[in-house]
Amino acid sequence: MRDADLKSNSAAMAGRLERSYLEIVPVPGMEDRLLQLPEQAYVAITCSPTKGVDATLDLLEALADRHLLLVPHIAARMVRDRHHLQDILQRLTRLKIDSVFVPGGDAPNPLGVYSSSLDLLRAMAEIGHTFKDIGVAAHPEGHPLLSDSQLQSLLLEKQAYATYLVTQMCFDPEVLIRWLQNMRRAGVTLPAWIGLPGVADRARLFTLSTRIGVGQSARILLKQKGLFRRMLGVKPYRPDELLRGLAPHLDDKGMSVPGFHLYSFNDIERTEQWRLECIARYEAEA
Repeated sequence: MRDADLKSNSAAMAGRLERSYLEIVPVPGMEDRLLQLPEQAYVAITCSPTKGVDATLDLLEALADRHLLLVPHIAARMVRDRHHLQDILQRLTRLKIDSVFVPGGDAPNPLGVYSSSLDLLRAMAEIGHTFKDIGVAAHPEGHPLLSDSQLQSLLLEKQAYATYLVTQMCFDPEVLIRWLQNMRRAGVTLPAWIGLPGVADRARLFTLSTRIGVGQSARILLKQKGLFRRMLGVKPYRPDELLRGLAPHLDDKGMSVPGFHLYSFNDIERTEQWRLECIARYEAEA
């Protein structure tokens, strides 16, 4: 590869890392742990089956004066009914939230009448909202309950309501690029924020990955450091090799990748330090 191409790839990577969302889970004391983030940092706040929407919105309110770019997750399966949705939208409007992320949610059974993100997106459009951006989830390695063709059809339908997509965590850049190329050929035009695993202990990361259905690419973790029995003793995982595999494709306008979505698993300090180190390194190479 020519030096000019390497410099261009490095500049593109530094820019995408600058525009990364840090995903966190709302837990007690999170406000203090986020003090190290600079103003205007992107922070996505999840909505889990155990904590529900209220925990997400409570943390959102606690961070309202921090000058962060906050993106709450509103999981469809955690919304009871239209009245509950109206209350959520009013609360977000009062906080002047510009962007929300609408996943289906991991709850095995819906809390109320919305069983999928598409259901909730349609209801939000009917009620009306002031959001400039709405994100939806995408699954490069598939979904345990849906076929690839069903996932593709749903993404095409969601384009009427959404403005961007976020890919589920994946460890294989070839899988990510091949999937995104296929989606573009199928007519999915939503800008894609690529989901990256943050810095994390490998054994924990492998367990989480297999639980959410990305075990195939997660086996790269084993190949990189040998046998599974050695995983507890190796250094924490850092997605450097994943970045190297993605770098040559970021300048492709047809791919439309504006930035990354970092799954921090609440290991905020190590993940943010890694991001800053990567930005400095890629800027020096550009």
